[in-house]
Amino acid sequence: MARLGSEADKVDPQLRLAARLLPGGYRLHRGLTVPRAVMSLAVRAGRRKGVDTVTVNSNVTVRVHRPVGSDQPGPALLWIHGGGTVMGGAAQEDSFCRRLVNFTDVTVVAVDHRLAPEHPYPAPVDDCYAALSWLARQPWVDPARVGVGGASAGGGFAAALALRARDRGELTLASQLLVYPMLDDRTGAGPDLRPRVMWSARDNQIAWRWYLNGADPGEAVPARRTDLTGLPPTWLGVGTLDLFYEESLAYGRALQDAGVPAH
Repeated sequence: MARLGSEADKVDPQLRLAARLLPGGYRLHRGLTVPRAVMSLAVRAGRRKGVDTVTVNSNVTVRVHRPVGSDQPGPALLWIHGGGTVMGGAAQEDSFCRRLVNFTDVTVVAVDHRLAPEHPYPAPVDDCYAALSWLARQPWVDPARVGVGGASAGGGFAAALALRARDRGELTLASQLLVYPMLDDRTGAGPDLRPRVMWSARDNQIAWRWYLNGADPGEAVPARRTDLTGLPPTWLGVGTLDLFYEESLAYGRALQDAGVPAH
């Protein structure tokens, strides 16, 4: 496995073939046309039939995955897709969302938000907040049992959403589920000698620059926020070879230091 070299033995055996075949990054420095085309294929391939799509506002739609036979208000999770803030769509997560529903009986609603660089911060967070507010108002949702979650950039948006919900005081979240979240714009700024699969340090720096577009990182970047008190209980998961490993570990420890239950 040339790309991972001596680190190959640290990859789960079931994933080694995929790691060998997948590219070492999206090469965002060459533009977004090819990466977005690749992600569009993933969105189309992931789309499952029978999923209700609801328009929240002119910028936001959601895909609703509800447990079969659920009539009473119950718990719900707003799920935010990955894609480095610049690509992807909610339908790519259909199978994952359905598995969550089947395993937990929690309604999962996946949001399609606007993307950078055409729509930099705060537009994607605005869209996710609109979806969260819509979800909490639904008659089949217990507003006291609503969580947010996401993977990669979606995990970063989920963290930003939890901070916004706390700051505004309009919604009280029950949990946040951060899966290898993209939390810190400083990751990849220095030399990164470790080989990567799918998302490189260079990609990360370019994506953050497009997303922030001059915005104050102290406000827009979850890892730069100094006050994490009052955030909901958090589960955070990341692989040791992931580009986001160190920033995820640091954020989890900062949550614990702030008195937030975090695993």
